[in-house]
Amino acid sequence: MHYSELNILATIPNIVVRQYGRGCFIDSKPDREDYAAALAGLKEMGTLLGSGEYDVVVLDEANIAVYFGLFRFEDLKTILLNRAGHVEVILTGRYAPQELIDLADLVTEMKEIKHYYTKGVEARTGVEK
Repeated sequence: MHYSELNILATIPNIVVRQYGRGCFIDSKPDREDYAAALAGLKEMGTLLGSGEYDVVVLDEANIAVYFGLFRFEDLKTILLNRAGHVEVILTGRYAPQELIDLADLVTEMKEIKHYYTKGVEARTGVEK
């Protein structure tokens, strides 16, 4: 899906954004095409992390992908352990498996206290979209 943060990231030099997947399935079960897209993305990220081409790589919502079973934690762990030594990797998303937390150097948890979305307010232009 196209998110508003993609707009600002496109204006910043030396940032490359690659998206995988077919759209949002969060309210339904993933199908074969979702699994295939996630695995293709994970494979490409493994190659990219191993190449050392980038200093920092963000695998946005990787924890959710593991949670929904789009790919196995063991496969994610393999690409993390086989990355070039200088590459910093940031993984985001809820439900990080304990083994990932144990493997990580830094873990931060963000917790929603209050959000207008729960009152039916959709994403706002210029803020979330």
